[in-house]
This record gives sequence, structure tokens and C-alpha cells, in this order.
Amino acid sequence: MEQPAISDYGFLSDCRSGALVGRDGSIDWWCPDRFDSPSVFGRVVDPAAGHWRLAPLAPARVERAYRPDTLVLRTVHHTPEGSVAVTDALAAELGARAHQLGMNSPAVLLRVVEGLSGRVRMRLDFAPRPEYGLLTPYLHERSGGGVLAAAGPVELTLRGTGLTLRPDGGSRVRHDFEVSAGQTIGFDLAYGAVHGEPPARLDPVSALDETTRAWEAYREAHHYDGRYAEQVRHSATVLTGLTYARSGAVAAALTTSLPERCGGDRNYDYRYSWLRDFAMTMRALWVAACPAEANRLFAWAARSIGRIGDPPVPVLFGLEGERDISEHELEHLRGYAGSPPVRIGNDAWRQRQLDVPGEVLSAVWRLHEYLGDTFEEELREMVVGLAEQVATTWRLPDRGMWEIRDAERHHLSSKVHCWLALARAVELAPRLGGRADPRRWAAIRDEIRATVLRESWNERIGAYTGAFGSAELDASALLLPVVGFLPATDPRMRSTIEAVERELGTADGLVRRWNTDPAGFVLCSFWLVECLVMAGESERATRLFEQVLGHANDVGLFAEQVDLATGGQLGNTPQALSHIGLINAAWRLTDPAAF
Repeated sequence: MEQPAISDYGFLSDCRSGALVGRDGSIDWWCPDRFDSPSVFGRVVDPAAGHWRLAPLAPARVERAYRPDTLVLRTVHHTPEGSVAVTDALAAELGARAHQLGMNSPAVLLRVVEGLSGRVRMRLDFAPRPEYGLLTPYLHERSGGGVLAAAGPVELTLRGTGLTLRPDGGSRVRHDFEVSAGQTIGFDLAYGAVHGEPPARLDPVSALDETTRAWEAYREAHHYDGRYAEQVRHSATVLTGLTYARSGAVAAALTTSLPERCGGDRNYDYRYSWLRDFAMTMRALWVAACPAEANRLFAWAARSIGRIGDPPVPVLFGLEGERDISEHELEHLRGYAGSPPVRIGNDAWRQRQLDVPGEVLSAVWRLHEYLGDTFEEELREMVVGLAEQVATTWRLPDRGMWEIRDAERHHLSSKVHCWLALARAVELAPRLGGRADPRRWAAIRDEIRATVLRESWNERIGAYTGAFGSAELDASALLLPVVGFLPATDPRMRSTIEAVERELGTADGLVRRWNTDPAGFVLCSFWLVECLVMAGESERATRLFEQVLGHANDVGLFAEQVDLATGGQLGNTPQALSHIGLINAAWRLTDPAAF
């Protein structure tokens, strides 16, 4: 079976877990317990790691779209026999509305088949492989025509309305059926833990309608009045879908180990929540008029960070605040398009990345009006602890925001965020009590700024480079105006923006992170849009923004990167930072003085 392109996948979510469904009707990724739990369908990283395909037997022309303001995906297959629609969703809890979405998700996949014209022959191919493909389940017939798949700690119950499903004598279910115009057939696949509650039973058609209403109610509670409202609302819906509702944490992406370059080894697990993404996520949620989500995300971060001590605050956490995200390889999996390794966990949690406190304190500053004139003790301790951590460590080298795994360096973006951390701490000092030391923090802040301006400027290149003493451009230099370190109109900053656009930019609007990067990085492309707006070039920024929008897939989703040779998407998908970049750039185009 040929591996689908990354851009072929649509995204389903119940704010507990997520699934990928291809244009070919195959669900190739689902980790039903929560985003970072073991998969039961893992075909996206190995053809043998499980899938559930539901599609016409005949070749079909495919059209698909989300129901507006939802993650309920409708795919229409046009065949020589007629046309049929398959609508897919992860079920919401009965009666869930607005911010209740995902709190008690039943872990049920819904698939509803509707005959639109003619009489179409369909095939169901159900091959679950729990625990990332390590387990082949026993399949048992159940009363009412269903099938129970049981393996290790997992039970999956598959049912189809009006159909009798049977195992094929092996480890899968294959069932052919016909659907006529006006006919509807629903399927539900319910997950349950062997030693927990039994899998839920839902009526697929009514549950699909209920799930649609839950998503619609959620989006109706948020109002964005800026430019590109449709794209911003959709990206906000994607961010909501990547939010683990029980804690408020936002996963960086749904998947693990989709490669930055096919044949390379930069395949990482992104199903966790990065503090680096924190401030940008907060900005995006604020722009998209989602203050409740911003507050929940902030509460998660404060709990996860806890008391500041030694060692430094980790870069990333599990979705419920876990610190140890130790990494290992699943050697039995071939990797996407034969590109191993497939990694579970992410050892970046062990790295020193000095930009992280700046991200967190920037988010605190953004929320300070809602946090009271005097912060509560735990918040005071966190802010003071992070400021002191920066004051004592900013001179050290680190791994940088791109999380390099070779030698540490003095990265420009890290030093700028150290400056940002102390700048925000000084502004917050009146709310921090007696341990605040704004005079000392301000002195170190100014020292950091002077050091960055002196050590990161390369006269020969005519730009601020990615690390002190380096001659290599890095798109992270675009953050200097975005975080307020320098205005985009500053002559040296303007020269840097031009150098990044000239040397790292492409004709179709993409921006690479560095010269040897083989792909365009979607977030960096949106940073360039923001910089051009702040430099007074709004018309050119608008053209660039619309070029970047053109790299989304047919249902408006972005992965992490875009292949420069093929235009195909690369990296884990959907990528939160890509959609965050879209939201923030759209608002910058709406209000150049924003943030």
C-alpha cells in the first residue's frame, strides 16, 4: 500500500486524542487514550502498524471539507457508479458545549456513510495494531453484528448500523457493502481499557450531529474581527483540537517522527507541550478571542513549572505536567516513507535552552491585568525564580530554539529572550513583593542588550546572525522586532530582514531556518510577514502572507515545513506553531502596532 503524502491527511480531535484520516479514506493514526499514548492505528509511520479504511472499491475523485468551525470532516467520493460521502469525527461527550469540549470525551471514532447518487460499492478494512504495531489483537464477534478487538491493555469495539461484521479468520475485518442514494450507514469504533470502564456505545448519526453542535458552540463563543477571519478561525479551531482539555496544555503536534527530510534522522516526537511555544500560543489565543483557553494554558504552565530550583526549568512537559519525557526508538517501525527512526519521548527536555524563561515571563506580562495588583505567592515565586535564573545563567551557551543536538552555542534568539525575561520582570516588579530586585535586573537587562548588539552583528554579512561570532544567517533573527528588542525600521534590523529574505527566502514565500535547511519553515515565513508589516511594507507583507497560505493542504492544515523541491508538506502534522504563526501574522496585518 503506497504511503499517502503528509498533506493528504485531515485532522480529527476530541481534545483528548486525535486521528489522521487520508484522502483515501484510511484512518492511519489514532492514540485513543490521549495524544501521547500508544497508537492503535499507526500506518502513518509503518504500513503494518494498523489502519481503518472506509472507501469505495472503484477509483474515485475526492472532495473534502470540514463542517464550518468544526473538526468534523466530510469527504465526498465521486465514482463511475455514483457519489458517496463519508463524514468522520471523534465524538464529543453528550451535551458538551463550549469549554466543556473534551473534558470527558468517550474515545469513540464516528464514521457515517451517505449515498448521494447511484449505487456505490464500499469496502471496510479494519486492521488495528495496538501499542505502536507491537500487538496483533484477537477479534471476536459480538451480539448485534459488532467485532471486539482485544490485545494487551486495549479493547476496541467496532459496530456498523444494519451490518453484520465478522473477522476474516485472521487479524482484520474486511467487509464489502453497497450504499444507494439517500441511504445512511453509520459506524462507531469505541476504545476502552481492559481493566477500566467498557467502551462507550453511541449511535453514529446522532453522535455526529451532537459533536458538530459542540464544536459550533465552542467557536460561537469567540469573535475575531480582523483580516483573514476564516483562516484565523480555522487555525484557532486546530489549536483547540491540539489542546488536551483536562489540563489546558497544547500539544506541539498530533504526531511523532514525521520527517523534516525524507531519508534524514531529524524525526522527533512532538506530542508534548513546549514552554517555548507558550508566549506565541498565548498571543494567538488572545487574538482569536479565546481568553478562557489562554488562562487555562497559563494555569497548566504555572503548575508544571512549580518551584524554581536547580536544575533549570525543563523545556517541555507531558500533557499533565510530567517532566521526564525520556526518548527511545521503536526499532520495529519502518518510519514514514521508509525514513526511520520512529522516536517516542523527546530528550530535548534535558537540554539547556535559555530562551524559555523569556517566553514564560512574556506570557505572564500579557496576562498581568487579569492576575491582580499583587500576585499570589506561587506566581510571585515563579516569576522571581525565573528572573533570577536568567540573571545567573544568561552568559552560558545553550542548544537554542531549534534544539540542536551537537555543540552548545551563544544563540542570538536565546540571548534576546534573556533580555525579554528581565525586561518583563522589571515591569512586573511592583506585583512581586520584597524579593523582586528590579534595579539589578534592569542593569543585567541592559548588559544583555549591549552584548547582543555587539556580538551578534556581522559586518561582512550585514546582518545579525544566528549565534555570536557566526557568519550564518538564521531566521530566528526575525524575532527581534516581534518581541520588541529592536524596531523593524532600525537600519541594522532592516538590513537583517532583507538578508534573511534574500538568502533564506524562496520565490513562493517560504523561509528556511538556515542556508542548509532543505525545507521552508512555515512559522519563519509568518515571522517575515510580521517584520515586513512593522517595517511599513504592508502591501508586500499581504502578498507574502497569501503566498504562504497557499501551502496549506486542501482542508487548511499546515505541517511544520514545506519541501522546496516538491511543495509537499514535511514534519509532524498538524503543527501548532504553523497555525499560531498564521493567527499572529493575520492580526499584525490587521493592526501593525499590535502586541
